Amino acid sequence: MAQYTIGEVEQLTGIKPYILRYWEEVIPSFTPQKDANGRRLYSQRNIDIIRRLKYLIYTERYTIDGARSQIIKETQASDATATALAAIRQIRAELNDVYLVLNSRGKEAAKTGVV
Repeated sequence: MAQYTIGEVEQLTGIKPYILRYWEEVIPSFTPQKDANGRRLYSQRNIDIIRRLKYLIYTERYTIDGARSQIIKETQASDATATALAAIRQIRAELNDVYLVLNSRGKEAAKTGVV
């Protein structure tokens, strides 16, 4: 997974480091990791949040509180969707396993003439 320094994030997003540090304080789901020396390392998810905040604040003219509320809503919705998708994938995997077992038993029964 790619990790970006605060300077690289500024180049990618156009948001100054002091604003990024402020957003860390006021946006609950926006917390970059820190390396052993205390330098911030941003993930792609962090950059996606930064770009979304930038759009909400600078284009849609949200206040920071309004943008925070919107980000929280979107994060909760995507978390619920991700949980549902994970459950669906698990069920599909289990159904695939059941199908393979039943299919192999059906082939064995056809070979032996037992139905």
